[in-house]
Amino acid sequence: MKTFLVAALFCAGTLLAADAPSLTVAQMMDNGLKQVEGEVVPLAEAMPADKYSFAPKDGEFKNVRTFAQQMKHIATVNYAVAAAILGEKSPVSAGKNENGDDSIASKDQIVKYLKDSFAYTHKAMATLTATNLTGLINSPFGEGKAQRLSMATVPAWHTFDHYGQAVVYARMCSVVPPASR
Repeated sequence: MKTFLVAALFCAGTLLAADAPSLTVAQMMDNGLKQVEGEVVPLAEAMPADKYSFAPKDGEFKNVRTFAQQMKHIATVNYAVAAAILGEKSPVSAGKNENGDDSIASKDQIVKYLKDSFAYTHKAMATLTATNLTGLINSPFGEGKAQRLSMATVPAWHTFDHYGQAVVYARMCSVVPPASR
């Protein structure tokens, strides 16, 4: 029950709907995923293709990911976490620094990779139940076992972490994020 309450609090933004009490755990977690997807995918689509290689240079920005790498990293981690929840092997290569396969390089390929990662993660969220949340699954990060709920929260908080960085990159390239328009 305690874990269920944690899940409900995590998705508190989605509980404002009139039908919130009838939502399943899977629906609550998926709603949180939809929120972040609705922010990051439009940002990826709004960034011009010629700016995908952008990374800040001034200040303390040595060895940071480019905008493209930020989007690919989000997608790669989504795949890894969703696969762990599903009890599957990730369908994609993690690549160097969890930035995905180097062959995914163009804006169109990266946006598709990102969208496909969210589709796969929605599939994983659909498997969540009040009874399986506390079950242990293999962590995709080499840390042994983790509770399914803990892994199910990763796509939202991790994506928002990198979304925040990507918003700064976009603004540095004179792109107003769609969520701010």
